[in-house]
Amino acid sequence: MTNFRSIADIRREYGELNLSEKSLPEDPLVQFKLWFEDVLKNEKNDPTAMVLSTVDKRGYPDSRVVLLKGLDEGSFVFYTNYNSTKSKQIQNNPHVALNFYWPQMARQVRVRGQIQKVNEKQSDEYFSSRPIKSQFSAIVSPQSHEIQGRELLEKALNDLIQEHGQEPVLRPTFWGGYKVLPDEIEFWQGRDNRLHDRIHYYQHDGQWMYHRLAP
Repeated sequence: MTNFRSIADIRREYGELNLSEKSLPEDPLVQFKLWFEDVLKNEKNDPTAMVLSTVDKRGYPDSRVVLLKGLDEGSFVFYTNYNSTKSKQIQNNPHVALNFYWPQMARQVRVRGQIQKVNEKQSDEYFSSRPIKSQFSAIVSPQSHEIQGRELLEKALNDLIQEHGQEPVLRPTFWGGYKVLPDEIEFWQGRDNRLHDRIHYYQHDGQWMYHRLAP
């Protein structure tokens, strides 16, 4: 039986990394890139993982992990099936949130903004760069829809491999990229004794502003 008292007692100190206003750039995307370069050197697993939060027609929030695949002109880019649940929620409400968490460096970045599809050329280029079997998987998987069993997916994938061999295929129209254009970005640096650093960037009259928040 789980001892929830023991769970509540789990804690750690976060170390001496800090985030100071004295060194902050005016553009939060510059700050994100600086942190991300450090993360790629230090995080052991899935440094590009980010939680994408959307809202369904009932107003209920929904979240899942997707992978950052680019920083395009101030936006965060990922790719998915346009018929998936997340895509349907995006069509209904284009306001979304992202959350990056990198435990090795005790850093978190929260993003809120609007989302839109990337252009077809960009989706084509990324799709063609994927491993062949990943291309095939994107084609055969009716993402988020009910299926009768994994065997059907595996058969569809094997059939497609038999048909095309190692030849690349065209990107299906139901699959492509999205980009999140941020209105707000918050940087959180874990500090010892829970006195964390939080810097919140926000848009004001088309310009980025920032202030410090209490932890």
